[in-house]
Amino acid sequence: MTTIIIEDEKPAARLLQRKLEKLNIQVGVMLHSVEEALNWFSKNEHPDLIFLDIQLSDGLSFEIFEKVEIKSAVIFTTAYDEYALRAFKLNSIDYLLKPIDEDDLKIAVAKFKSLSPKQELQPQNLGIDFEQIKKMLTNPFEKNYKKRFTVKIGQHLKVISIDEIECFFSENKGTYLHTFDNRNYLIECTLELLEQELDPADFFRISRKFIIPLKAIKEIVVYSNSRLKVILPSFKEEDVIVSREKVSDFKTWIG
Repeated sequence: MTTIIIEDEKPAARLLQRKLEKLNIQVGVMLHSVEEALNWFSKNEHPDLIFLDIQLSDGLSFEIFEKVEIKSAVIFTTAYDEYALRAFKLNSIDYLLKPIDEDDLKIAVAKFKSLSPKQELQPQNLGIDFEQIKKMLTNPFEKNYKKRFTVKIGQHLKVISIDEIECFFSENKGTYLHTFDNRNYLIECTLELLEQELDPADFFRISRKFIIPLKAIKEIVVYSNSRLKVILPSFKEEDVIVSREKVSDFKTWIG
């Protein structure tokens, strides 16, 4: 079975690739934009299965279907909630919410394998109304943002409410959430993906390393090189700095 991944974020693509390898599925190609995908499909034989991110760096992935007759089965991946994408549940092979759960991935792959080879698997034959989905994606009232995170502690799972989180930060290629009670928890998600899942009214990415909530800001101090330093209630591991290129947007965000 030939499989490719079309995913906006390279770290997310590599993470999905590792999860698929656990299911003995080898990914032949990883693409990251509409333009790159169109170029690849024009020169290569279409794969059996595509894992397709809905939002790519240069547009919605539906643009690929508008220009190329895709002859592959598709499993969509998305950070959008189930309510906004309820149409996919009826009309596509499957869709997976980010961050992708390994059990959900296993079920989606099994669902694909159970289909008869004679079945028409192309997205255009599945009755997907791309225009309808586009409208859902551009309607802000349909978007539900992340309300909680599940973290693993040894053999146990802990649910952490979004209201308990003081900041998100990256360190040594990992992503962590820090709570108001001064604890760090490793999460299986990049800061790039978190930006899509968190309410922008409440959370802001101040640098490549930090995302902070408005409610956690204790003080803001002028820092060197036209930057700002944010003082948080309990996070003291290092300085929390608003990068110079983010300062203007940050000031607008805090009002």
